[in-house]
Amino acid sequence: MATPELEATVKEALDMFRPQLQADGGDMEYISIDEENRVHLRLTGACGSCPMALMTLKMGIERYLKDACPEIKEVVQEQ
Repeated sequence: MATPELEATVKEALDMFRPQLQADGGDMEYISIDEENRVHLRLTGACGSCPMALMTLKMGIERYLKDACPEIKEVVQEQ
């Protein structure tokens, strides 16, 4: 389980990234951080059905989160 400080930092970073998704009609829903420091998200709106969603998740959100929170290992998409 993630520390409250890590979870707060991750949520703040996600809120900073969120407008980029919303500009294209999408959004994301934070689900959790697991014991391996993987962030679980659900892409919603236009992002939920976009064929480029995995690239957005890995090359966009994951890269941004790792810069903001180096202890994060991976971002995982939930359905």
